[in-house]
Amino acid sequence: MESIIVALVSGGVTLLGVLISNSKSQAVTETKIEELTREVREHNNFAQRVPVLEEHMKRVDARLDKLEKRN
Repeated sequence: MESIIVALVSGGVTLLGVLISNSKSQAVTETKIEELTREVREHNNFAQRVPVLEEHMKRVDARLDKLEKRN
């Protein structure tokens, strides 16, 4: 009978430890996911702006070519 009580207490303490450990691990994982989400949003914003910048550079190059031909 005594060994059953010891086994139940040990099991309960182990279960509590596992639950606490999993909770902390989940919090770290959620923080990492939030950081990755932020980085992806920044990248997407940059990726949307690159074609606009490329088009602008084409126009600037064309204007420079015109100015160079005048002189």
